Amino acid sequence: MSTHTARPTGRGRLPGIWSLALARASVELRSFTRERDAVVFVFLYPILMLALFATVFGSEQAGSAGTGVDFARYFLPGMIATGIMLSSFQTLALAIAVERDDGTLKRLRATPLPASAYFLGKVAQVLAVATVQTAVLIAIAALAYDVPLPSEAGAWLTFAWVFVLGTATGSVLGVAFSSAVRSGRSASAVVIPVVLVLQFTSGVFFPFYSLPAWLQTAASLFPLKWLAQGLRSVFLPPEMVSLEPSGSWQLGLTAGVLAVWLVAGLVVGIRTFRWRRHDDG
Repeated sequence: MSTHTARPTGRGRLPGIWSLALARASVELRSFTRERDAVVFVFLYPILMLALFATVFGSEQAGSAGTGVDFARYFLPGMIATGIMLSSFQTLALAIAVERDDGTLKRLRATPLPASAYFLGKVAQVLAVATVQTAVLIAIAALAYDVPLPSEAGAWLTFAWVFVLGTATGSVLGVAFSSAVRSGRSASAVVIPVVLVLQFTSGVFFPFYSLPAWLQTAASLFPLKWLAQGLRSVFLPPEMVSLEPSGSWQLGLTAGVLAVWLVAGLVVGIRTFRWRRHDDG
């Protein structure tokens, strides 16, 4: 995952790193939109799951009578969190594993394109997809299920940094985890079970307060739990904080845990990233 500076060509130097990254992001977005099955899954999965939970639970409430909220509202933060995870961690881990397996990374490495531009292009693609996906999900929740949206600027500021930090962390971890996949054919079998386990244990598919204490503790070791909790602080009313295991939204700890995973992902990614397949030297 090391970077190198753009090399001069016979006609002069390559454009600046940000111009190259923007151009690479455009390529990545076009490539992503051509994979229609992936587009449908990444965009529709959180929406369908929100619709499913809203339908199954109906008018039931999370929390005690009088202070609880309906489950469409309660599960919205978890669906946003899982959407971010799908757009960042899962998408990058799968895509990079496939690109390594089919020789795309090897060919790119032989071009003057700096490695940093390649990774920045990936991150820009993830941010674009996650932003559109999240905006659509929030709009559907508000319009179809009457989920009230925050009215305070501070809540949206919290949403912004949790979203950006969570997306960056998921992206870095996706790049790092791609090195654990031995081939493009096995990528789904390696990546998707990890995503599913984290979803079931991090307050995405079940109210986090209803999980056993030992499972809550185990989930607290991973970033998805903190991403979902940070988003709950934005979309749920203040009195719902009593359902959190600590009795607090723990926003400082949320930022700290996500930052630690971000740094850890960078370190592991830099040390383990490979441009070629295991059997290609």
